[in-house]
Amino acid sequence: MTGRPGHPAGGRQRTAPPRAHPALAGRLGVPPVPATFVRRARLADRLTRGVREHPLVLVDGPAGAGKTLLVCDWVRSSPPPRPPAWLTVEAQDNTPAVFWHDFGQALRAAGALPRAVGAARRAAPAGRPPKHLAAGLGLRREPVVVVLDEFERITDPEVATGLDHLLRHCGGMLRLVLVSRNEPLLPLHRYRAADEITEIRAADLAFSAEETSDLLTRHGLSLSGADVRVLTGRTEGWAAGLRLWALAATRSPDSGQYLKEFEAGHSTIADFLLAEVLDTRPAETRDLLLRTSILDRIHPALADALTGGAGAERILDELARANAFVTPLNGPWYRQHPLFAEILRVHLRARHPGLPPELHLTAARWLRQAGLPEDALRHAVAADRWDLAADWFAAGPAVDQFLSSTGRGRSAVLFDAMPAGLEGPSAELIRAARALASGDCAAGTAHLDRATAGLAAAEDDAPARLTAAVLRLVAARLTGSAPGAEEAARTADRLRRAVPADPAREHQALPVRLFTDLAAVRLWSGDPGAARSALLAAVAEAPGAEHPERYEPLALLALVELLGGAVGAAERRARQALAEAGTWEAEDSGRAAVAHLVLAWIALERGDPATARSHAGRVPAADSGEAQDGTAEEGGALEGRGVPERGAPAVRSGPGGDPLGIVLDAVVRARLALRHGDPRRALAALATAEHPGAAAEPSPWARGLITPVAVEALVAAGEGRAAVDVLPADGARGPGLALATARARLAAGDRGAAARALPRAPAGPPATVTRVLLLKAEVAAADGDDRTARQLLARALATARPDRLRGPLLEAGPWLAAFLRRRPDLTAEHGWLPEPLRRPAVPAPGAAEDAPPVEALSRREREVLERVAQLMSTQEVAADLQLSVNTVKTHLKSINRKLCTSRRTEAVRRARKLHLL
Repeated sequence: MTGRPGHPAGGRQRTAPPRAHPALAGRLGVPPVPATFVRRARLADRLTRGVREHPLVLVDGPAGAGKTLLVCDWVRSSPPPRPPAWLTVEAQDNTPAVFWHDFGQALRAAGALPRAVGAARRAAPAGRPPKHLAAGLGLRREPVVVVLDEFERITDPEVATGLDHLLRHCGGMLRLVLVSRNEPLLPLHRYRAADEITEIRAADLAFSAEETSDLLTRHGLSLSGADVRVLTGRTEGWAAGLRLWALAATRSPDSGQYLKEFEAGHSTIADFLLAEVLDTRPAETRDLLLRTSILDRIHPALADALTGGAGAERILDELARANAFVTPLNGPWYRQHPLFAEILRVHLRARHPGLPPELHLTAARWLRQAGLPEDALRHAVAADRWDLAADWFAAGPAVDQFLSSTGRGRSAVLFDAMPAGLEGPSAELIRAARALASGDCAAGTAHLDRATAGLAAAEDDAPARLTAAVLRLVAARLTGSAPGAEEAARTADRLRRAVPADPAREHQALPVRLFTDLAAVRLWSGDPGAARSALLAAVAEAPGAEHPERYEPLALLALVELLGGAVGAAERRARQALAEAGTWEAEDSGRAAVAHLVLAWIALERGDPATARSHAGRVPAADSGEAQDGTAEEGGALEGRGVPERGAPAVRSGPGGDPLGIVLDAVVRARLALRHGDPRRALAALATAEHPGAAAEPSPWARGLITPVAVEALVAAGEGRAAVDVLPADGARGPGLALATARARLAAGDRGAAARALPRAPAGPPATVTRVLLLKAEVAAADGDDRTARQLLARALATARPDRLRGPLLEAGPWLAAFLRRRPDLTAEHGWLPEPLRRPAVPAPGAAEDAPPVEALSRREREVLERVAQLMSTQEVAADLQLSVNTVKTHLKSINRKLCTSRRTEAVRRARKLHLL
């Protein structure tokens, strides 16, 4: 605005006589609203409610926030009964006499003062408006709205005091709307305490993504929803920035590409901010803004360190109060608007090309001294001081950042750009951590060896040695090396206690990780008791659910409980682990996968494959291409040998391919495939666990899990001899392997060997004991010893009942259903059993063989049965019908199921009884 003759150029000349001038009329009118303006009903409604309910409305925001246009649009589109008075304030109004003259002119122009009153002109006492204004307003029957735009130009406290006096002595007939870049000098605290003010601040003025999209449409632009969110986020909804970007983008043929290539430092947005914000400040303030633009957060002491001055706190507070794109954060911290900071950084490089690296280094050292290691690392990297960054990182959060169960931290990502030629133990430790986190155990160990050799020459570098020991433990977990894990754990624990505690950067997660990794290796080596002790210690080190590393030891505890037979405890632990993982948004991560797999296993044991598939589907996808529903392609399945292929790719579960997770995943998916009647896919799933990731040490634990499932799959595939070949050469150990041996021998036709393989008094988890008892009962029934079979079945049902273990019963085969139908008394007290096992035989006692088949035989099954009745062997039937031996065996199993028989001779006899032959 141009000046007016007779107005003082500056200062406070309280005796200047009021005068009128034609130029004033231009400031008494409501400015126009451009056609591209986006009307925001949410803010317009707040203005309407504000002038209706409160005497004071403050619209407060930085330059270009859209304050004036918002109020202009509100006045024009939703006028009150009488149009409001409007005055655009100028610097010359910063004196009481001139201000009150112009204020009165605005009221009279809006017809808010009677003419008689308006003619009276008297000098007002200091701090009070002219009496005729209060008198005239007091004569009104309805309040008048007065908008004072650009009110930040009023810095005279007497003007502010007068406005406050007028609001309190006008009989409630004045509604004041102040539009300002900063808070006015009025006693706002009193208005806030009395609930007499409506405030629309910078955060309220910020455009939403929907409003941004509307603005772009009005400029003839179209961006995708994602690009609109990017633009809104980059500008933080700053209205002027959005409008200036839109105007510039209209000159580009591709607005989406323009957004990707947009450089704020070389744009009309930069011109606006530099002119409206930077250039209007004193030299000391400009220097502080430029130097602190390299920071995400500004601490006054850090700003003083960057400027070499001592007044940063005062300057930052003044900038924040003036809405000069500096915002106060929690405590003593501030931040610059990111777009403003981006422009200032470009300006800084242009004015002082060599200064930014020096500033980053100064900031890095200050932040590290202040106990903010992550911020210090970012600035050390920005200063191109990779040596410092590597030393600080290796001595601090290296393990936490690369191996955290919630994903790589921000500082770890920085080291993706670490120069390949950087030497030294710290750089090698970082490379080792990165390799181990990705599952490359060989590369990780090589880097770790070089780092250890370098650290041997250092006199006192306990933090880096601690990092090396922790990484040794991680490598031992990936290779399944129990001796290496125990040694690394002892070394790490000793060094952890020797490293001085740093309250801001203490290794809070380290004890949890040490115990967890040690427990995993102990379980892999076949010592579940020692593993459980270590896991309980890990949970004790993280007593609250707020600990980000706690859910993995809980999941592994669930696995140990499950394999020990405590199904209920395992389920509780697994669900707790998932609940805590969900708190950290890591429910679907590799380390939470163990909890899902435990719950899938439990669901299978309870005969609920749908729930099992649901949990298995939450496990990260297998590298082998295995489907998420628990099935796999046949590719690597048995090619005539009956054993999984070697060298199959492994499922990654946990950090870089934890062998525990890989084996557990493969076994659960194989069991799911078996429940679907697909033994080939089960064997293909088990192939992924033959050599899990980097694991080199043989695992009795893994063998105990894999072998029984492999035997069951081979038996189901009709490969009885191959099932025998899969058995350990050193003889069966443990109830699971004993059960696998018996099944293999029985499938091979050797019932005697099968009976001898089973323990006399089975012990172990209830599911395994149930399976052993069922197999013993099957052998007894096949030998015609129904009494023993009945006793064994009664014990099996009693064992399975507490945990509702329907799975072993459903897996037992058709002989069990047939036997139970003939003995309904066995299931009378077991209402938890599935319907097929509880359904009694329809025929009357003594007429069981006259009952029809549970399902009609297919044409091919009749053909097979006819040849069996002719005493043909399986191979002869296959040759005669031009089928594979496995297909004939599958048909025989189906025939036995449908006829409720367990042997081919019994099936032939019953078929003849039913006139099927």
